[in-house]
Amino acid sequence: MENAKRISVYIVENYKLVRKSLTHVIEKSLDFEILGCFETAEEFSKVFNTRKSDIVIMDMRTGETNGLMAAKYVKEISPETKVVILSSHKNDDEVIAALALGANAYCLKDIETPSLFKVLKEVYKGALRVQPNVAGAANNFDAKSDMSNNLNHLYTKISDDYNLTQIEQQIIKYIVDGKTDFEISKLMNISQHTAKVYVKNVLTKLSVNDRVQASLKAAKAKIIQ
Repeated sequence: MENAKRISVYIVENYKLVRKSLTHVIEKSLDFEILGCFETAEEFSKVFNTRKSDIVIMDMRTGETNGLMAAKYVKEISPETKVVILSSHKNDDEVIAALALGANAYCLKDIETPSLFKVLKEVYKGALRVQPNVAGAANNFDAKSDMSNNLNHLYTKISDDYNLTQIEQQIIKYIVDGKTDFEISKLMNISQHTAKVYVKNVLTKLSVNDRVQASLKAAKAKIIQ
C-alpha cells in the first residue's frame, strides 16, 4: 500500500504494555498510520475532536468513560469512523452492547497480529466482525461474510421497559453518555441529591449494581437508541 492511502488509527488502551505492543506491531505495517495512543477516553476525545481517524481501537476499560460510552461518542461525532473493541472478557452482554452502540468489531486482546490486521482492513471496508467463539452472541452470524450495522439479526428486542418513567428514561441516557450526578443535576435543573436518587432508582429497576452494568443492559434491551 505504499502508493495507496494508509488507514489512520487511534489506539485507546488502559494498559501501558498492551498499548505499547499494539503501537509497535501496527507501526511496522505499511497499511496503517497511527495518529495517536491514549490511556483514557478522556485524553483521546480531546484530540479526536480536532482530527478524526479511519479506525479507533478501543479498550473496554478506558478511564471514567468506559469503552461502550466511548464507542457511542465516536459514532455520534464521526459516523464514518470504525470502532474496533478490544476486550479481555468473553461476555455476551458486552459484545451485544458494544455492537448496538456502534462498534464495528469486537475482539479479544490475545488476537494474533495477522488476524487483527485482517479485522482492521475488513471493518475499514464496511464489514462487521466478531472474533469467532468470543461469546455466545457471535454464534448467530457468519463471521466470514460482510454485514451491515443492522443488528436485528443478532438479538430480539426485549419488550419489558422495566417500568422506567419518562424522567428515568432520560436519566439512563445520561448514564450511558457518562454524565456524573452533578452534570445530570445541571442538565435537568434539579439538585444533585435528587439526581443521585434518580440514578439509584434506575439502577434498582434495571437490577444492576453500577453505571457500566446499566449501560450494558440498556443497550441490550434497546432502552436507548
